Amino acid sequence: MANKVVHLPVLNGFGQTLRKDNWWAGPLVTFIVLASFVIYATFRAFEGRFYAIGPYLSPLASPYFETKDLGIPFVTPAILILPFPGLFRFTCYYYRKAYYRSFAMTPPACAVGAARPGAYNGERKLLIFQNLHRFAMYFALLFLVFLWHDFIKSLSFEGHAHFGLGCLVIFANCTFLSLYTMSCHSFRHLIGGNVNSYSEAPLGMLRHKIWNLVSKLNTGHMSFAWVSLFGVALCDFYIRSVASGAITDIKFF
Repeated sequence: MANKVVHLPVLNGFGQTLRKDNWWAGPLVTFIVLASFVIYATFRAFEGRFYAIGPYLSPLASPYFETKDLGIPFVTPAILILPFPGLFRFTCYYYRKAYYRSFAMTPPACAVGAARPGAYNGERKLLIFQNLHRFAMYFALLFLVFLWHDFIKSLSFEGHAHFGLGCLVIFANCTFLSLYTMSCHSFRHLIGGNVNSYSEAPLGMLRHKIWNLVSKLNTGHMSFAWVSLFGVALCDFYIRSVASGAITDIKFF
């Protein structure tokens, strides 16, 4: 007896799928979160004030460059800074998946019809600059130096030791950003992914140990991407709230 051939329906239309789960929930939440962050960061970039108070400096304007004397409209300290960490996140391998699915819908989820089937061109045309991710990572590492320096500076004020809630907020932000940056695939490659033989490479055993550590961090890269995104927004919001007088910083000593 011949086996019966079952013909499954061809589902090429947008959103068409045989899945029974709430596949749309992930892309929807991602769209809301990313859009909210972009709107908030854009507002703060053009607001042009409340970036610093006392020993605290917002991560959206670090390192700080005064722009009042430039005489150029809409150029603020944050405008000069945000393109660099923004490029790192926009070209991030995980974030590509996130906004391809939530904004471009190419496709919105696995086994779900795309908005424009067959129209995806990857990084060959408009988004070819995404291949610069490894170079954007170098800027991200440099900015980590500035941010940790800001944390150290927050521990003293007017020549005296200082520790407030803002210090903890800045420390948490620096930690989250460090985990996100150092769990990056490009950072993993930089540390040891380009080594053919650790036993023959300079400092091979040390690099192998660091590479193993970074490889473990890499498994949590998606989580670090989201936590660090919230961390930046919350850190800036806290410093803005203190700088604008909306709240008072809690000082422990």
